[in-house]
Amino acid sequence: MEKRSQWGSRAGFILAAVGSAVGLGNIWRFPYVAYENGGGAFFIPYLFALLTAGIPILILEFTMGHKYRGSAPLSFFRMGGKKAEWLGWWAIFVSFVISTYYAVIIAWAMKYTVYSVNQAWGDDTAGFLFGTVLKLGDVPGEVGGIVPGVAIPLILVWAITFGILFAGVKKGIEIANKIFIPTLVVIFLMVVIRALTLDGAYLGLNAFFEPNFSQLSDPKVWVAAYGHIFFSLSIAFAIMITYSSYLPKKSDITNNAFITGFANSGFELLAGIGVFSALGFMAAQQGVEVADVASAGVGLAFVVFPQIISEFPGMNGLFGVLFFLSLVLAGLSSLISICETYVAGFTEKFGISRNKAVTFGVGVAAVISLLFATNGGLYFLDAADYFINQFGVAAIGLVEVVAIAWFFKKLPLFEDHANAVSDIRLGAWWKICLKFVTPLVLGYMMFGLLKLNITKGFESDSGNYEGYSNTFILYSGWFVASGAIILGFVFTAIKWNKNTDVDAYQHTDGE
Repeated sequence: MEKRSQWGSRAGFILAAVGSAVGLGNIWRFPYVAYENGGGAFFIPYLFALLTAGIPILILEFTMGHKYRGSAPLSFFRMGGKKAEWLGWWAIFVSFVISTYYAVIIAWAMKYTVYSVNQAWGDDTAGFLFGTVLKLGDVPGEVGGIVPGVAIPLILVWAITFGILFAGVKKGIEIANKIFIPTLVVIFLMVVIRALTLDGAYLGLNAFFEPNFSQLSDPKVWVAAYGHIFFSLSIAFAIMITYSSYLPKKSDITNNAFITGFANSGFELLAGIGVFSALGFMAAQQGVEVADVASAGVGLAFVVFPQIISEFPGMNGLFGVLFFLSLVLAGLSSLISICETYVAGFTEKFGISRNKAVTFGVGVAAVISLLFATNGGLYFLDAADYFINQFGVAAIGLVEVVAIAWFFKKLPLFEDHANAVSDIRLGAWWKICLKFVTPLVLGYMMFGLLKLNITKGFESDSGNYEGYSNTFILYSGWFVASGAIILGFVFTAIKWNKNTDVDAYQHTDGE
């Protein structure tokens, strides 16, 4: 076995963890979720969710990786044997699925960085995205052919990912994040400052920050806050366990978790200010309400923002390049962390070199990602993203917390480990959050999601998510989500390579 990798510095680890947490969702999801759920008042449940679920789980995963010094499957195995190992593999295969379509969105952002120079999208930005760029088919489920305009930048995304992962943890991931994250912050600050100076920016900021306290009595607002915190912090992805396993012995775990959590939230707030300033400008230009132009996700980034860029009073190209470049950087730093989970897992399980694990794991992901670069790619991406997030990430988070707190009863052990190396000491609040608050909120959320999907409670013709047919939802949604957990059990059944000492995980003096 190769010598286990290690971060070169604390700053390197924190930047990598922040780089993983700060992704596309910070820019295109958080602002709209906050706006939709009470505006300024949403920050109350948001902060509550951060302190009672986000940071406690982050501390839990950092502690686990640091204590057991392994990928997610190996850390779970060292904690509870085969009864726990499958949870690590489940998280890894969820990450694997996410990496296959996440890379495609980064490829779109790369294309739009170039399009921004002369606003090649013209007046019909929706038609440009779905017709000219994606060449989207009419029927969900029909694959069609590969779209070269998407496949070529996708190859570039994977080439960058391969290059960074081949270089290793210290010389690859750490150095990449030391470049990506400060650059991202500077670029995005420029975008936000420019957006704040636009006519009508105050309309957007008013819509974003105006508190609607009456919405706080609605349980859905609190569930939305927990749901967002959960997806935003890269917890239950196997990422934070893997990253913290590369920490040296003397590492302040609790402090690192607070820094990572608040840095992620700070970037989200910055994104909200920038996005809604720009939306306020657009609303003023068109003489409509901010509510008429506010949106999220792919529509916000690739349909609404190109419209805003075209209407800019000057330096349209520069603003567009900076905005889409920030999407590329935020996406790449997250994609690298997602891929690292299965690179580490395959290396340890099969006793193969890091380079072989990168070649095989990332290579297979790259080939599968071509499905999302076809005429029908957006439909597959949309369904896979919805199901793998709701019934992969969220479900793993619930099972992980319940298993560790109630079945394996490891919270006292992890509390002692974290307190032995951290300045901020964990106490009753941490255990209460993980034993009661998080399971109750996540359990309620999962019950609601299952009920909504099984009873076909969506407001669409078919009753399914986005109105997709039963067949399409079955094989591109439910099969994908259930496939991750089935593969988790299959890989657990395979024996660990004899060169992987599953019992040797103590830190040695001097590390």
